[in-house]
Amino acid sequence: MITITNLTKGKLPLALPADALDPDQWPSIDEVMHWSSRMTHAAVVLGIGLGVALVLHLACFAFLRRMARRSENPAEAVAAAQLYHAFRWAFLAGGMASAAGGNKLIGKLWSGIEGFVVPALTGWVLYALVKTGAELMARRAITSGDELTARSRTTRIALISRSMAFVIIFITVSLMLLGVPAVRHIGATLIASAGLMGLAVGAAAQPALKSLIAGLQIALTEPIRIGDFVVVEGEQGRVEDIRLSYVVIRTGDERRLIVPTVKFLDATFQNWTRVGGITGSVVLPIRPGFAIDPIRQAFRAAIDEMETWDRRTGDLVVSESRVGSVELKLLVSAANPADLGALRSGLREVMLEWLRVNAPDALCTET
Repeated sequence: MITITNLTKGKLPLALPADALDPDQWPSIDEVMHWSSRMTHAAVVLGIGLGVALVLHLACFAFLRRMARRSENPAEAVAAAQLYHAFRWAFLAGGMASAAGGNKLIGKLWSGIEGFVVPALTGWVLYALVKTGAELMARRAITSGDELTARSRTTRIALISRSMAFVIIFITVSLMLLGVPAVRHIGATLIASAGLMGLAVGAAAQPALKSLIAGLQIALTEPIRIGDFVVVEGEQGRVEDIRLSYVVIRTGDERRLIVPTVKFLDATFQNWTRVGGITGSVVLPIRPGFAIDPIRQAFRAAIDEMETWDRRTGDLVVSESRVGSVELKLLVSAANPADLGALRSGLREVMLEWLRVNAPDALCTET
């Protein structure tokens, strides 16, 4: 039995007897004074640690924002906005860990939550860094000046950053579960399953893993890019977003097609913007016996006035000759599918109007 110093001598108790904390009795003055002094000391130490951590955090990000205001490069402003919350909690955890070394009560509290908090905050910080880096690189790619290069880099950045985020989340959740004794076996199972991923990569047996591999293949080989105009199973539209498991395609009537990523590796599709420029045609049927050269001259005069024509291809050819009709094909080219659609529509209207005014009998009325 450890004796307690009498309060009448003006001293606080340094220790309590073994049976001092009886749950069926009210705490004595000695017990209250003992625990209040310990709690006060712990609160002071913890407050100092958290206060210093917050001051350091605010100072770092105040400096970063000041640099962003002085610089024309938005990188500092983006980094400050993306990393602020993750680093604030990381600083607070560091302040609590420092306080744990100066107080045993805080040390016991920190040792109980350290296995859960440290992996969670580490994963959050890494996730924020990956997202910040991806956004900065995507902004730089957009301002590069070359549209094809910009779309290529944007696609690769998006897919690689999402793959890295998936890996970070998977490892973080596994380590967090390992830090909780009640569910530690689940975390161990996830970590153990990660060792078998090498076998699953070759076979790609699991749909989720197969989609992940397909996303990485698209990022490296680039059969499609964000902004490409594609035709998949008779549906055409522009690639709006590329995820690890699916691709979002926006059609001309504002519908959204959700196509599995693996389909772009396993099936054939059309990519109209794989390289710069695209060629199309306008079919113009006329009656036999009319001179073609005046029509050709009118066609060349019409496309010369159209801004959407990129001047690579512009010709009129006789593509078909039937009893009662001659089919003229007007070949034109444009920089992208949108310009080609506008060019074909405008050219068709101009040529039909020219025939109506200058050669109304040449218009073919047979179906």
